[in-house]
Amino acid sequence: MDIRRLARAAYLYGAWLFVACLVVQVFLAGLGVFAGAKNFATHTEFSHIFGWLTLILIALAIIGRMGRRKIWLSVLVFVLFFLQSLFVALRDSAPAVAALHPVNGFLILWISILL
Repeated sequence: MDIRRLARAAYLYGAWLFVACLVVQVFLAGLGVFAGAKNFATHTEFSHIFGWLTLILIALAIIGRMGRRKIWLSVLVFVLFFLQSLFVALRDSAPAVAALHPVNGFLILWISILL
């Protein structure tokens, strides 16, 4: 099997794994809201674990020569995922900007489903 074909197959599985992780992430956020704020640590820690998939997807899209659209959408998911942490960091100084955190999360999910 050539490397491009392998990268394309890995991209498909990686993209769906990322979508599944996003669904779990929404559940963990809900757990933080309804089962106590101490549960938000799990939400945060889990994002640090599966966030690496964004970089892997970019690499696989490039290796698989999946076209500019897929590559740039993969980069966009990485950028939006990075912004998630910035939005949280702004919760005290700019709460209106920090409120974009869940909106951005849904945008990440939507683009990831497209991938």
